[in-house]
Amino acid sequence: MAIEKVRSYLKQFGLDERIREHSQSSATVELAAAAVGVEGARIAKTLSFKTKEGSPFLLITAGDTKIDNKKFREEFHCKAKMLSPEEVLEFVGHEVGGVCPFAVSSSLPVYTDVSMQRFDTVFPAAGSSNSSVEMTCEELFRYGNALKWVDVCKEVI
Repeated sequence: MAIEKVRSYLKQFGLDERIREHSQSSATVELAAAAVGVEGARIAKTLSFKTKEGSPFLLITAGDTKIDNKKFREEFHCKAKMLSPEEVLEFVGHEVGGVCPFAVSSSLPVYTDVSMQRFDTVFPAAGSSNSSVEMTCEELFRYGNALKWVDVCKEVI
């Protein structure tokens, strides 16, 4: 089970005790915000894309943002094309709704969007569609093995 892989991964950093398993789904930003009890913007959503060559990568963004296509093309030199749910499971190892950058099945490049830096802590999923873990943005960057901070999103109004 993916949440157990995430728990084991985060344990090496002393962060496994922060994982929360919710009695309700947290598979979307809205559901996760309700389950955690925070505004949706503080939900760190992990999106999975592929390059024009087909190589997958992860992008972590604040819950109240969407991809700015122009900024995305400038940063990644390709159009934003998300992985299918089957590809997500194959390349990431977590099902849609529980995708996070922890304990992924291959060494995927991970990027974090600056949209999250306005918060002291954020809540990414923890490998299942009813879990979350509270972290600072720097912890998420470090333990999510991010390569760099990017600016590829815009706030949804």
